[in-house]
Amino acid sequence: MPVSRAQVLRHRVRAQQLDRPRDDTRRPDDADVLDLGVQDTGTGGAAWSLVNRGVPVDADPARWPEELALAWTVRGAPHAYRRADLPGVEVALRPYSPADAAKRVYDASKPLHDAGIEVPDALAAVAREMHRIVAEPTLKGAMSTQLTAAMPAPYLRYCRPCGATHLYEMPFRLAALHAGLELEPGTSPPVLRRVSGWPREHLANLSPAPAPGEDARGVHPVERLDVVRAFLHHLGPATPQLVAGYLDATVADVTARWPRDVREVVVEGETRWVLEADADALLAEEDHGTAGAGPVVRLLGPFDLHLQARDRALLVPDAARQKDLWRTLGRPGAVLVDDEVLGTWRPKASGRRLTVRVDPWEPWSRAVERAVEVEQERLAEHRGLTLVRAGA
Repeated sequence: MPVSRAQVLRHRVRAQQLDRPRDDTRRPDDADVLDLGVQDTGTGGAAWSLVNRGVPVDADPARWPEELALAWTVRGAPHAYRRADLPGVEVALRPYSPADAAKRVYDASKPLHDAGIEVPDALAAVAREMHRIVAEPTLKGAMSTQLTAAMPAPYLRYCRPCGATHLYEMPFRLAALHAGLELEPGTSPPVLRRVSGWPREHLANLSPAPAPGEDARGVHPVERLDVVRAFLHHLGPATPQLVAGYLDATVADVTARWPRDVREVVVEGETRWVLEADADALLAEEDHGTAGAGPVVRLLGPFDLHLQARDRALLVPDAARQKDLWRTLGRPGAVLVDDEVLGTWRPKASGRRLTVRVDPWEPWSRAVERAVEVEQERLAEHRGLTLVRAGA
């Protein structure tokens, strides 16, 4: 069944609730994207992503909601989740196989392999030491020093930028949640602390999560999450290759865990899959909103989930614009207008003043310009700053 690019983009915006107006009565954990995790990279990354989905979350880390927790998870990046879901998240993010674990830790896998150590066993060993070390909130550097002293040579590398020997970075980050550790919001360098009430059966347990249809006995009953399904819902239609790229997992392992309740569709000539439960919404006729209503505009942060899809050419067909939006360093945010990315934005704070530079990719209507100005004001208010218009 053919699906247009416009249908895919519209479906993702709706599935991610980017079209929801703000509602200050919502709970801070009332956002569907928390099923997959909300990346917290950059200034207030997770908080602003949730605000863009109509959830009242304060930018001040001192007022971080108790309902939410931060942890190093997908690709070793910090992500926000519902606190109640953390044990389920830990199970869902266990490597699917030794080969999958080796792929996720990058160059750390070779010395472990050479020493005859399976990467899941290595992650479990690191997790046990991390849990032991963090009896109270601990700086990442202090944790690293103690881990270096505790772990044998295959776990360690010489770091030229640091001029020191320490644990490989990805095993360090990926083992933290398996050690029952979360990140303290707003700390730089990061501070790790134990998750209160962490289930003992989850501590340093790297047994893979049951695949769809397998016996799930022995898995903690707290809403075990399924990362593949969550990706398909929020960033579908997709392929195993796209999901594997997001997770840094192996395509074979993702394919083995592919949901059964999916429908095959064709997007731009490529076969993809969408969850059956989402098929009607995806295939619905285009909806241009309520008559007379203005455009829905969002200033997406550089690492917002909407920009984490691996089919970047579908989201932004122009190659030069792709290069600008997904820079390796100094990545800007995206100006989302209804279902399309139509420009970039960059904030600059000076004292209590905030300037937002916008770069339209094409002429904007006056309605879009006004909506972008409103979003700039909203960003400044969120950060507790005063907006200064460019040129003022």
